[in-house]
Amino acid sequence: MRKIIVLEFLSLDGVMQAPGGPEEDTSGGFKYGGWTVPYFDDFAGKLMGEQMSKPADLLLGRKTFEIFAAYWPQHESGWPGINTMTKYVASTTLTSHEWQNSVFFKGNVVEKIKKLKAQTGPDFQVYGSGNLMQTLMQHDLVDEFWLKIFPVTLGQGKRLFAEGTLPAAFTLEKSQTSPKGVIFASYKRAGEVKTGSF
Repeated sequence: MRKIIVLEFLSLDGVMQAPGGPEEDTSGGFKYGGWTVPYFDDFAGKLMGEQMSKPADLLLGRKTFEIFAAYWPQHESGWPGINTMTKYVASTTLTSHEWQNSVFFKGNVVEKIKKLKAQTGPDFQVYGSGNLMQTLMQHDLVDEFWLKIFPVTLGQGKRLFAEGTLPAAFTLEKSQTSPKGVIFASYKRAGEVKTGSF
């Protein structure tokens, strides 16, 4: 069984929109694109490099795929192996792309992802892909969250834990904090939510 691992940049108030640059995603009038940039340092870069170097295939929504496809094919030195990874893309409009090893699917996305998970192969890493993320969470398909939580609130924007979020328990597997206050926290799915009283 292959795992689905979600790697996201989050503000303290849960926003995941446009972490990398002003023009990345301005939908909804979002004006804080690039909000992660001032907090990156060598420490954060090293941890990101470790996460990105794990054997993996990518599972992406169309918008994130298009952002990646416009940049990474020419910058593989920053992410060794990205061009040879299989990129699985959920899209109702794209059916092919010149970026090597890109596979597109539409229709019953949930069933197709379940079949992919049941195969042998590397785990899946999911970046960005806000709409796809809601579908994955709604159907309890996420095995781990590798979150980067930045010391900033944005007040608006697309949130990771939005309409697709189901009640679920997680175990903190690992956490580290960068000198600039970015918390790198890895959580593993741990069954149902348990309640109690004091």
